[in-house]
Amino acid sequence: MPLGNHHQHEESTIEILPAHLAQARQLLSKMKILPSRMKTNQATGGKPLYRRLWFWAGLGVGGGIVAFIYGVSLIDRTLPDKAELNAVLREQTLTIKAADGSILQQQGEASREQLKLEQIPDNLKKAFIASEDRRFKQHNGFDPQGIVRASLNNLRSQGVVEGGSTITQQLTRILFLKQEQTIWRKLKEVRLAQKMEQELTKDQILERYLNLVYLGNGAYGVADAAWVYFSKSPDQLSLAEMATIAGLAPAPSLYAPNKNPEAAKRRRDLVLLRMQEDKIITPEQRQAAVQEPLTLKSSLPKRVQVESPYFTSYIQKELPKYVSPKVLASGGLVVETTLNPTWQKVAEEAVAKTLQNQGRWENFKQGSMVAIDPRSGEIKAMVGGKDFGKNQFNRVTQAQRQPGSTFKGFVYATAIASGKSPYDTYEDAPIVVDGYEPKNFGKNFHGSMNMLDALTRSINIIAVKVLIDVGFTPTIKLAHDMGIKSELRPTYSLALGSNEVNLLELTSAYGSFATQGLHTEPHGITRILNRQGKVIWSANFPSQRALDADSAAIMTWMLRNVVEAGTGGAAQLDNRPVAGKTGTSDEARDLWFIGYIPQMVTGVWLGNDDNHPTDGSSSSAAYTWHEFMEKAAEGMPVEKFPKRPKLEGRKGTIKAQSIKPKQVLNHSISEDDDSQGESSTNSNSEDSGSSRRRRNKRSYSEEEQQSSDYTPRRRRRDRSQESSSSNSSSESSTPQRRSRKVESDSSSPSPRRTRRSFSPANSSGSSGSSPSQPSWRDRLRPSHE
Repeated sequence: MPLGNHHQHEESTIEILPAHLAQARQLLSKMKILPSRMKTNQATGGKPLYRRLWFWAGLGVGGGIVAFIYGVSLIDRTLPDKAELNAVLREQTLTIKAADGSILQQQGEASREQLKLEQIPDNLKKAFIASEDRRFKQHNGFDPQGIVRASLNNLRSQGVVEGGSTITQQLTRILFLKQEQTIWRKLKEVRLAQKMEQELTKDQILERYLNLVYLGNGAYGVADAAWVYFSKSPDQLSLAEMATIAGLAPAPSLYAPNKNPEAAKRRRDLVLLRMQEDKIITPEQRQAAVQEPLTLKSSLPKRVQVESPYFTSYIQKELPKYVSPKVLASGGLVVETTLNPTWQKVAEEAVAKTLQNQGRWENFKQGSMVAIDPRSGEIKAMVGGKDFGKNQFNRVTQAQRQPGSTFKGFVYATAIASGKSPYDTYEDAPIVVDGYEPKNFGKNFHGSMNMLDALTRSINIIAVKVLIDVGFTPTIKLAHDMGIKSELRPTYSLALGSNEVNLLELTSAYGSFATQGLHTEPHGITRILNRQGKVIWSANFPSQRALDADSAAIMTWMLRNVVEAGTGGAAQLDNRPVAGKTGTSDEARDLWFIGYIPQMVTGVWLGNDDNHPTDGSSSSAAYTWHEFMEKAAEGMPVEKFPKRPKLEGRKGTIKAQSIKPKQVLNHSISEDDDSQGESSTNSNSEDSGSSRRRRNKRSYSEEEQQSSDYTPRRRRRDRSQESSSSNSSSESSTPQRRSRKVESDSSSPSPRRTRRSFSPANSSGSSGSSPSQPSWRDRLRPSHE
């Protein structure tokens, strides 16, 4: 009876038991089936089908086929999705790349260098094929003939000298399967290998295998192995070295040449023999390679190297914002970042130089820097501290510090956006508002002064008066719109930087000035790719209008004056315009400079982690900024800032919400307010004379002196500016005259202007120094020259 007819009579044969035979016959008789069946049985000798051998044999074969099909379908349901077969990375790996594609950090079982197949020497590829899968080009993922051959070879050698798994099977095990030795895992491996052969070409399979196979001593892939064992790239390996590496695949711990050199030689010679048998090399080539001594030059795996660790640790903390925990847990991600390795190196050198030189004299031990492209928000360089190995605390993103006078930029920007002119004047005179008494550096006063000069010379009292005019709410809102994320409290000391921020947000916010009022979220990741190389996330941070373009242009014009004629002189660049602002908190605990050119905004902080006072000034931060930007801007096109808009007839884009203090006193309540002849070097706190503020233990300061005496050229230029400015009084000049001179000598001359030659330590308020004492720049001149 044909096999297909068995199922038609299944109920009348298989399920009829001898005990119920009589009942079955009666039932079949009623159905008029029994007579014909009896005749059939008689024609065949009288035996029922269930007693015939061929019936059970056929049933067994059919059942086996059904079971096989079911088993295959069951295996297929447990295999990775079809798209997963294109995976190029192991699970549980993470690779972080710089903007130029270079690898910054790797975690997990990853190869530092992913090579294209054409980059791998032909003999190295063929050595692996001869060693691991001689019929690689012929089979479809599973090779029964190879299994038989390997078994015979192992029996003859009385040991395991050849494996039965194909290269495709090994690749599936690397990418998708565990290493346990079970029949079920082996069946999944075979089935998965067959599926992979259907999806990928032989070259694609071989390329992935050679980049992923573990070869001992932390080496994943042939590029890693060449480096770990011989400190070479694959194209520099000799034939003997290639055979040594290819021989590692079956048992890296057994054949590692640095652990078992004799076993490694025997394995190498076997691979060379197989290459000769497969006519890959000639007998002469094999003989020469066999006689070559095994010479190692070991190196640590490159994947353990971490470049820019502060930045890469920041990137890892940012990842959960963009991908789900499930994706992170599955691993195999490649993260492409914004970091410019060249600029990063320059930034690290600039911070290290400042800490080594100025840090010793000015008593600060830590520094940080971040550089951002303000147009895209991309972070190009990040230095989070002195030594990541000793302290992983990132002072760019994690340190909340008082910004000092750098916050004045937002106060004045709010005023300009409300319709005020840079030439609107305020009286620099004693004031106590609701019990709060701001003080200038040196506790002196300058009388009537416009906002341009007040910002240039960082006058504290006028900054507070401007804040009272425009209000807390508009100022705080503008600062947040421009990029400040930290909480800002509505207090009068807000104008002087009493609210803590971090360097990243402060720098990003100043970038909004550089882009004519547009703010783009700072970020360090451009794309995230999964194991298959597909993009699963890409950066899309649209710019948002934070400040109107005219107000931003006016602020840039004012902040340029801070660098050209004010406290930021040390940041000047020879061939391009610079705008920025210095900042110093109480007792010089925090030294800041945030500056920008049209294409880049960079922030610098110097200080101590324990908040210990320093003996320095923000000039050191400005000089560090200059050291970085001078090199980073090389080759960058020189772009000009927008021209200052007309000031006449401007309408505000922000509505001021003037503060109405409960009590205003126009005289000082400090005990020593009227003290005469007191040197400005006796205190660095603008309100240290206030007993009320002393009780609160909060005071803020800013250096007024010019800080452009870092090179002989700048000192000569400053002296010429002083002599020219001494011939005219800017206090009596008109706004039209100021607009012509704003880039050179727009700030009014005063006795304090003659203190430019003082050392930063003196200017910051350290006691015991004198005007004749050489500056730290002069003391350190041999190390700079």
